[in-house]
Amino acid sequence: MLDVTSADSIIEFAKKLKGQTLREACGKEIEKHDYKGKGNFGQLLEKFYFGYEPNSDAEPDFKEAGIELKSSPLKTLRNEEFRSKERLVLNIINYLEVHKEDFENSSFWKKNAHLLLVFYLHDKDLDLLDYLIKLVDSWQYPNEDLKIIKHDWETINQKIKDGKAHELSEGDTFYLGACTKGSTALKSYRDQPFNDKKAKQRAYSLKQGYVNHIIANIAQEETAVYGKIIEQPEILNEVQSIEDVVVSKFQPFYGKSAEQIEQELGLELNQKAKSYFANLTNAILGLELGQKIEEFEKADIQVKTIRLKENNLPKEDISFPTFEYQDLIETDWEDSDFKNILESKFFFVFYQFERENLILRKVKFWNMSYSDILEAKSVWDKMKTTVSKGEIVKEVTEKGVRKTYFPKKTENRISHVRPHARNSADTYELPIADKLTGLTEFTKHCFWLNASYVKDEIYEK
Repeated sequence: MLDVTSADSIIEFAKKLKGQTLREACGKEIEKHDYKGKGNFGQLLEKFYFGYEPNSDAEPDFKEAGIELKSSPLKTLRNEEFRSKERLVLNIINYLEVHKEDFENSSFWKKNAHLLLVFYLHDKDLDLLDYLIKLVDSWQYPNEDLKIIKHDWETINQKIKDGKAHELSEGDTFYLGACTKGSTALKSYRDQPFNDKKAKQRAYSLKQGYVNHIIANIAQEETAVYGKIIEQPEILNEVQSIEDVVVSKFQPFYGKSAEQIEQELGLELNQKAKSYFANLTNAILGLELGQKIEEFEKADIQVKTIRLKENNLPKEDISFPTFEYQDLIETDWEDSDFKNILESKFFFVFYQFERENLILRKVKFWNMSYSDILEAKSVWDKMKTTVSKGEIVKEVTEKGVRKTYFPKKTENRISHVRPHARNSADTYELPIADKLTGLTEFTKHCFWLNASYVKDEIYEK
């Protein structure tokens, strides 16, 4: 029998779900459900398996036991390992109240200190009652993670106190994010206490990389490929953040060439290898070559090594993954991959050409400002309009070169669109055939960050 006052009883009862579907675990009664909307797997789980009405209370779902129930979808990789399909959304941020709290007595901590997690395999071809539940376990944050999560919470809170709730971004923090919650409509905007400007409704969330870390722990997957920057969590305190620790490891090497850094670290690396700079970064951070940086993986940090010309301009623009034309026109800005990338936290490592040598100039954690994200959005908007009208090719030159209507570098200070393909035959389908040429597929393209923007807004600031 389930004892809702006992954490052990609740967890044991939950673990019986593993290997079952909701239809199998809950019987015929569940088939009469009338739940609509995005979060209804979780609502069905609450009502038909655990026997309580779904709610949005400030207290944990199992109040007496101090346990909050969360369900989340999985995807399977080619090697059969599980990964999170999305971030794990927790409770809504109450802008008008949270600034009065400190972390230990916060609504976030009261509700989410002890999570009971149910991970199911998402399959768009199945009814959600037939999603297979693969992993079930409880989660409490290890000490080294908790220090970073507390710092993240304080960063979010400080922005609200500064009257900048409307400028919150997931790139502000490491493991605990402030993700948008609700539609883009005006009804999902909220008052904030220190600014008349309304802010989008947001919720605390564990970033996708952090959820993957939880999954690996529950599934007991081999984690030897990960190396930690911070082996002693006690070094993280009010004075030193994880950013400070990382930057301090690089500072002794500023002004030195990549070859000098190699020698000082006792390395012999293949300078022509694609992994050369990643290996150098690992060595500076005290990790083994080839290891993934655990803290960066948990925080979804994008590491970019930039080679600067002597005038501080990066040698090339920064590319992002290719987009599918069909996805582009079917996706809202709020859910777009491009917005997700722009809201990420980046770690830039800058080397500069000095005659034949590459000199380490500096490293920098960075995330794009709210106003710049809005400016870059105009590139995405133009791209979406162009594809949805089928107006791809402007002209075909005498040499057969196709000139497009896609946003150019001269049109936007931040970003542009250009090809990112092996060759012209490396294509994605077009949702609407091109009006000029009749083409039904087109070379793969991606969004790029302009080299001049990297120089002006990241390196020189």
